[in-house]
Amino acid sequence: MDRRNSRRDAEGTSVITANRLLDGRIVWLAADGQWATLIEDAKLYPNSAVEEALKACNARAQEEALVGIYGVQVTQTASGPLPVTSRERIRAAGPSVHPDFTPDWHAPHPAPYA
Repeated sequence: MDRRNSRRDAEGTSVITANRLLDGRIVWLAADGQWATLIEDAKLYPNSAVEEALKACNARAQEEALVGIYGVQVTQTASGPLPVTSRERIRAAGPSVHPDFTPDWHAPHPAPYA
């Protein structure tokens, strides 16, 4: 059972999210089975089917270097899925700090202790 999202309605819709270990990014499961960095690319699941999808995701979590996989209830808007909770809206919007204080996700990072 998905214990992180206790606010899921029986008739609602959810997306699946996780954290990618390699770079710490929040990712969303897309329709093609890949993990996307934008919630707009996330596959929508009826809430009645999200638990089964989560089982499959959790079975592949280690090989895909993911942690914290869970479902997030959303509502559909003109710009895509919108999480129903404030916490998940913040996660979907990206880092909540000024961009000058976040790592450049595209630049190579030096090896630690090099």
